[in-house]
Amino acid sequence: MANTPNLILPYILAAQAQKHVTHNEAITALDAVVQLSVKDRDLTNPPASPVDGDRFVVAIGGAGVWAGKDGQIAAFQDNAWSFYVPRTGWLSYVADEAILYIYNGTSWSAFSSGGLGGASALVNNSPFGSQTRFELVEEELTLAGAFVDSTIQIPDRAIVFGVSTRTTQAVTGATSYDCGIAGNVGKYGATLGAALGSNNSGVTGPTAFYANTPIRITANGGNFTGGNVRFAIHYMLCIVPTS
Repeated sequence: MANTPNLILPYILAAQAQKHVTHNEAITALDAVVQLSVKDRDLTNPPASPVDGDRFVVAIGGAGVWAGKDGQIAAFQDNAWSFYVPRTGWLSYVADEAILYIYNGTSWSAFSSGGLGGASALVNNSPFGSQTRFELVEEELTLAGAFVDSTIQIPDRAIVFGVSTRTTQAVTGATSYDCGIAGNVGKYGATLGAALGSNNSGVTGPTAFYANTPIRITANGGNFTGGNVRFAIHYMLCIVPTS
C-alpha cells in the first residue's frame, strides 16, 4: 500500500531514497485539508494573485488550471495549485460567507446544528414523548434540463410554511425558474430571478403533506444549461407519543 486510505497521504517505504520528498508531500497535504477553511466557493477561475496557503472550493464549471476540478479543494502551495478530492463528511468554513459547509459525497451544503443542511427546534414536548418541532432543511441544486427534483424531501405528515430560494450561481439556458412540487411547480415562487443572488421567501398558508415530497425547480423560457439554486424548506412536525 503506497498511500493512507482516507487522506491518501504517501507512505515512506523501506529503503526509499529521498525520504524527505515523500514526507514533505504528506505534510503539505495535511496543511491543506486539516482544519479546512476556504476563502470562497463560487469561483470557476483561480484568482489573479493568490497567496501561498490560499484555499478554495472550485465552483461548478471550473476553468483554466481548475478545469475538471469542480467541488475539489484547490490549494495554492509553493507557487502552484494542488487539488484535493473531498470525502463524505468533510467540513469546511467558507470565509466570505461565514458559513460552515459539509460535503455529502456529491456536493457541498451548508451545515447547521441539525446536521446536513438542516436545523431543528423543539417547541414543546410531553412526558409521554409527543413533541411539536419546527424544522429547517436545505439543499443546493445544480440545474440541468427542464427541471430538477431535490434529494431532500418534505416529510410525510409535515406542515409546511414556506420554501425559500437563492440563486447561488447564475442560471443559464432558462430566463427564470419556478419553485414548487410536481403538479404545482410554482407553489413556492414563479418566474424567479436567474441572476446571481436573486432570492425569494416563498411563504404559503400552512400546508399538510401526506407523503414524502421533493421540491422541484422548473425552467422557464428554455432548459437549464447551468446554474445553482439553494432552497430551504420551513416546516413543523407533530411527533406522536411514544408511550
